[in-house]
Amino acid sequence: MPKQKSILITGCSSGIGASVASGLRTRGYRVFATARKPSDVVTLRDSGFESEVLDLADPASVRSALDAILSATRGTLDFLFNNGSYGQPGAVEDLRRDVLRAQFETNFFGTVELTNLVIPVMRKQGHGRILFNSSVLGLVAMPYRGAYNATKFALEGIADTLRQELHNTNITVSLIEPGPIKSRFRANAYEMYKLNIDARNSPHRTTYEGMERRLTKPGPAQPFTLQPEAVLAKVIHAMESRRPKPRYYVTVPTYFLGTLRRLLSTSAIDATLRYFSRRENR
Repeated sequence: MPKQKSILITGCSSGIGASVASGLRTRGYRVFATARKPSDVVTLRDSGFESEVLDLADPASVRSALDAILSATRGTLDFLFNNGSYGQPGAVEDLRRDVLRAQFETNFFGTVELTNLVIPVMRKQGHGRILFNSSVLGLVAMPYRGAYNATKFALEGIADTLRQELHNTNITVSLIEPGPIKSRFRANAYEMYKLNIDARNSPHRTTYEGMERRLTKPGPAQPFTLQPEAVLAKVIHAMESRRPKPRYYVTVPTYFLGTLRRLLSTSAIDATLRYFSRRENR
């Protein structure tokens, strides 16, 4: 009987992480579904998952969670899906240094640290696949998402570099690049906006009024929003294909903006993105 393959997924409290964890468990994988909050880990365990607290902003939490998972698997791990992240809205000039640092600690530094801890495990066992959940905003930069844009651009650069450095191993690296997906992302972003942005005293306060309406709007705030299962399909291909792709676009906006980035000048793509930003923040 073949050994059950294992995967560690970060950010499984809701949305993409929860969907991918459920889908892969149904498919027969041994899923270690991690989350930042202990209460979410309790919920995941009650749902039958093997789960650990893994806070990407806390190096001790990253190491502790991975140690527990490797203890359970006797030192092996077949797949890593770096999914955990959040969005910090706000104009760049309104982002304090500590706010930017916090965004990078979770979306970038913690993700890279976890990946670097997993790579020796995969080297030792002779195989592995690493997936990074990036974003269309790792391809193009939209206004008022500067902190998030920056972390996803950084993640794209690290993943591209890592893919080349691991070329002669049996470890593959793939980027998943969703556009709008139904999740708690907007609700969480609104909480971070309220916590860290002084909208009343900002020169961008008029735009923020529209942004607040978008972030609190019930239902999908953008056209072509897909269910998180759309990401699951791409993850399965990256895990099971004999030749996984370096990049997987998800949703029409990702394909559209990814194509425009290659075809238009920088000035033209800037104008296009400003237009979309004005429309969504009306």
